[in-house]
Amino acid sequence: MSKPPGEGAVTDDGGATDGVGTDDDRPARYDRMERHATPGGRNSLQFWTDARSPLVVARNYLVVWLIRVSPSLRLKNWLLRRLGADVGAGVSWGLEATPDVFWPERVTVGEDAIVGYDSVLLCHEFLQDEYRVGDVVVGDRAMLGAKVTVLPGVHIGADAQVAANSLVADDVPPGETVAGVPAEPVERE
Repeated sequence: MSKPPGEGAVTDDGGATDGVGTDDDRPARYDRMERHATPGGRNSLQFWTDARSPLVVARNYLVVWLIRVSPSLRLKNWLLRRLGADVGAGVSWGLEATPDVFWPERVTVGEDAIVGYDSVLLCHEFLQDEYRVGDVVVGDRAMLGAKVTVLPGVHIGADAQVAANSLVADDVPPGETVAGVPAEPVERE
């Protein structure tokens, strides 16, 4: 694996982070994201073709559609790698689960991780004044339940668990269990 998914979050200067950024107590994911200003007064989605080639997005869309509907884990992982995603051995990618269509090469999923049914790993967000792009890293043996949405720049540590229907807007430390919208740590008995 080219990125250390099991190592937790790492800042640009190589230091570890606890998931909280330095500016205004923002999550660390914000500090890891690339920002691109929107030209003119319109929202950034109006200019998506300046951000990414329409032909690349069309190709990615077709391949992601195959990934979503194929029952074969081997085929899903092979296709994800062809799109540039870093996918470890033994990854289970559930039916209808969707990697980012614009920047699938910014997805890393560690060995033996599970991405549940209808989950979404987003590596971009189009906003009014800018669009942002960030890597999504899912650590070794991490488990994402059904219909989980992971926002750009989020790192989910090794052996972490994300409950079904959760929105992951902050990093999840290794071994942590989170749930909810937004996902927050859950006490285990």
